[in-house]
Amino acid sequence: MRATVKDVAKLAGVSPKTVSNVINGVVFVRPETRARVEQALAELDYVPNMSARGLRNGRSGMIALALPDLLRPYSAEIVHLVVELAHERGWGVQIEQTAAEPKREFELLSKARAYLVDGLILNPVNLDDSAVLSAGPLPPLVLIGDVDQDLVSQVAIDNVAAARDLTKHLLAQGCRRIAVVGTPEVPRGSSGAGVLAGSAEAPGTAASRLRTAGYHQALEEAGVPIDPALEIGLDRWRPEGAATVVGKYLAEHELPDAFFCFTDTIASGTLSALWSAGIAVPQQTLVAGFDNILESQFMIPPLTTVDFDRRAFVEAALDLLGERMSDKNAAPRRVMVPHRIVTRNSTTR
Repeated sequence: MRATVKDVAKLAGVSPKTVSNVINGVVFVRPETRARVEQALAELDYVPNMSARGLRNGRSGMIALALPDLLRPYSAEIVHLVVELAHERGWGVQIEQTAAEPKREFELLSKARAYLVDGLILNPVNLDDSAVLSAGPLPPLVLIGDVDQDLVSQVAIDNVAAARDLTKHLLAQGCRRIAVVGTPEVPRGSSGAGVLAGSAEAPGTAASRLRTAGYHQALEEAGVPIDPALEIGLDRWRPEGAATVVGKYLAEHELPDAFFCFTDTIASGTLSALWSAGIAVPQQTLVAGFDNILESQFMIPPLTTVDFDRRAFVEAALDLLGERMSDKNAAPRRVMVPHRIVTRNSTTR
């Protein structure tokens, strides 16, 4: 006979309600309690009735994709490709937004462990506070994005190298005072704006730390001093926030030779702030972005940016997830997708 929730609760030494909370992932459960429940679920080979109906091979045919911010154009492009390419494999896709909150990541991991989805593609913005580190046994899971880890399979680009290459491009245009927009916020009492990639005490997202590190590397290689006054922190990478902080920066500082924006959406806000201040691009200053979203070629002027093959990125994530779904004990793999610099009018004088 198939095990029941009561059987699992008895083995784990908890209430049936606690077992339900772990299975459904809608209520936070302490990690040590969740671990006992998950061990009992595994020992008893428990499968929820709703997942077992009509399924073959214990699969639902559904995967989940979780991104931190669905408002971003970059996220829309990733969602579109995941849905289309997963459909070709016969998989449905459940779309989730985590808002970079560990609690939401816990809920999604619980759903995957409870067989409500067969696997999960997750984009954490910071590994230090991600549920991946503390969620106990992990379901079939693939990370996309910028966190540096070796726990599970991952698809990423080399952010340090990409930021270094973009900065070198600006240096080659004769720029020396290159401002960056999107750097990690500076802790109160800190004397400098720069932080090293991977520093446990560095604030900001993994991407902001890595791209700042690449920017620093390019300056150092060119013999250009790192100037913390040129590093503009931004906690949320949205155009309205960028327009605000860049507008304030322009009112208080000398105009830099160029602005390297850590996303194209940040670049759109930066271009707006420059236009509002009556500053012409590229005649008076250059602007570059990162991601090559569809809108970047239609900005005024068209935006120079870092590009990578989005389709290859998503295909690799789905391939790795398929591997994990077929063999949960498969060794984690990391796939690095190449990048390139797309040069447009925003950096061409």
